Amino acid sequence: MSAAVAVGAAQLPAAVVLLWCANATQDDYGAGGGGAFGVFFAVLFAPLALPLLGAALALGITLPAVLLTRLGAGRLPGPAWLWHLAAPAVPACAWGAAAALVWHWPFTTTAAVLTALAALPTWGVAQVRKRAWRTWGVWWRSALGSVVLALVVLVGGIAALATGLVEEFRPPHLTTARLAGDWRGASGAELRLDADGRARAVRLPARPGAADDDTVEHVMCDGSGTWEPDADAGGTDREGILLHLDGDCGADTHWSFSGTDDAPELFALFGDPGVGTLWILERR
Repeated sequence: MSAAVAVGAAQLPAAVVLLWCANATQDDYGAGGGGAFGVFFAVLFAPLALPLLGAALALGITLPAVLLTRLGAGRLPGPAWLWHLAAPAVPACAWGAAAALVWHWPFTTTAAVLTALAALPTWGVAQVRKRAWRTWGVWWRSALGSVVLALVVLVGGIAALATGLVEEFRPPHLTTARLAGDWRGASGAELRLDADGRARAVRLPARPGAADDDTVEHVMCDGSGTWEPDADAGGTDREGILLHLDGDCGADTHWSFSGTDDAPELFALFGDPGVGTLWILERR
């Protein structure tokens, strides 16, 4: 159990760094990544969180996978190391199915991530059993390996982004001709943009105006108005549009560009980054 927890916790910092690199290729929709405060709290709580997460991984996937490996290795064909890498897929698929049913997480992605996280600890338990290491010896070796692995992944990720091997996300540039048309979002939200600068909204969120309740993040508006390109939408340092609706419902609202050239999006984040409400409109 101790070896499973130690090895499982050791790989998690590298997994977080890998996730950070992967997020650089996706749009954060203005939410940001926590900045300096996020890094501070991550470092502060890592000594407590890593063993707990390692224990959860060990109990949920690694130890069942080790049991399956012992049952299968020697009785079924194939090298032992292959069984150590493949066995975590069984409990990972079970947890992936549960997550898909309860939280509607994508089954394939969830099962694949859990399998990858448990493969190294499952193999590591077998290696530790071959050596006369005490509990402390397992933990300090895991801690050292964790630092080295995280640094390797960090340097590799930064190099991949810097050299263009992995492309960082860049929002598309949308001209007036490409913006003109119908845009739709969740809950029946619709926005029609005309090339002459006129606009029509149906159940569209907008920032609260002078006549609205200032305690809410946004209000839902219907009606006509105008729009214009905005080179710095809402101070986000990215292109977008400024939408003005006639009447008393809502204030002028900035919608920023996102998506890709083939599938452009307009988005607005209402409230504080990270905890606010994100609305995305897709081109019809």
